[in-house]
Amino acid sequence: MKVGILYSRIRRDEKLLLTELRERGHEVVKLDVRDLTFGLHEPPAAFEGIDVVLDRCLATSRSLYATQFCEAWGIPVVNSPTTADVCADKAKTSLALAKAGVPTPETKVAFTTDAALEIIEEFGYPCVLKPVVGSWGRLMAKIECRSAAEAILEHKATLGHYEHKVFYVQEFVEKPDRDIRVLATDGEPIAAMARTSEHWLTNAAKGATTDEFELDDEALDLVKRASEAVGGGLLGVDLMETESGYTVHEVNHTVEFKALNDCTSVDVPGAVVDWLEDVVASGVKQSPSAEVTA
Repeated sequence: MKVGILYSRIRRDEKLLLTELRERGHEVVKLDVRDLTFGLHEPPAAFEGIDVVLDRCLATSRSLYATQFCEAWGIPVVNSPTTADVCADKAKTSLALAKAGVPTPETKVAFTTDAALEIIEEFGYPCVLKPVVGSWGRLMAKIECRSAAEAILEHKATLGHYEHKVFYVQEFVEKPDRDIRVLATDGEPIAAMARTSEHWLTNAAKGATTDEFELDDEALDLVKRASEAVGGGLLGVDLMETESGYTVHEVNHTVEFKALNDCTSVDVPGAVVDWLEDVVASGVKQSPSAEVTA
């Protein structure tokens, strides 16, 4: 098959995929979104003959628009623009999970600092303030007291970008010093790892240690339901363990997997390419079920 890789930087994750694809004899076209132009009717010549496009854009904005153009041109793209749109926005993800009955942390959104402060006071301390768009644990704040809340809200209000005027407040979930990252294709797990840290943020990008994790039946069910809720595809589903069971706090659509590949016995890039081959062989585009807007 001929695979187009949409990217803006080739990281180790993309190198693993490129190596696997080429070793299997597949033709690969690297599509640097920084150099491409996207018209309304015809794709650029670089897209000619491509069987499937794999979105690996680093920037959320590029991912959202580039996948929409691919779909408009009739070129199969994973993940779909519908999935990307939901997963790229934490508020939309929370809405999709809640609508599907997937356990997720209690969340409220406000559009002014005064209303956000009311939410924070209602939740009590600590609680968590997150940007609606972002990854790697950046710009997240665990708010411990009212004075910290007032200062953080003021800072966000002056940042300028409209996304910082959307105040996404979430309950602080008491959990072990770890969370669970599951890499899944259309709800079927490839592998999972526990990310452990003394810090309240347990992202691998923040220095958390990683170990292979065996999923139980409850976790398997939640991964499948969470994937369906956001539209399916190649996803990173993040779970937290609580006294009452797991809760899904995030679903990632351009998921990184190098840390997972290092700590698991599973050939992660091999499994991803297996899935891509199945997508092309089926001749069917993703048909996302998620229809959440915010």
